[in-house]
Amino acid sequence: MAETSYIQTEAEFDEIINSDSITVVDFTATWCGPCKLVSPLIDQLNEEYSDRAQIYKLDLDNHKPIAKRFSIKSIPAVMFFKGGEALETVVGAKTYDDYRQELEKHL
Repeated sequence: MAETSYIQTEAEFDEIINSDSITVVDFTATWCGPCKLVSPLIDQLNEEYSDRAQIYKLDLDNHKPIAKRFSIKSIPAVMFFKGGEALETVVGAKTYDDYRQELEKHL
């Protein structure tokens, strides 16, 4: 299974979320235990939906201004965007089906 790409810069983040396609961003950190449980689920989501959605990860330790901008206070937080608009935020470790169903809602 291919690993999901990490967003490297705030400019790249803005470009990605302003896309017309559904974008999923996993806000994560290397030290976060629950994030480590969610990471392979996001990779699986990316593998299954890469033809219909953009799916990325964002290390919050490297991007604190983005976390502040979206009021991310707890991680893991998986946000769903379309056209620059935040559609939904799922906070905490959930099941693969929870993430899949959320994505399906917005496709």
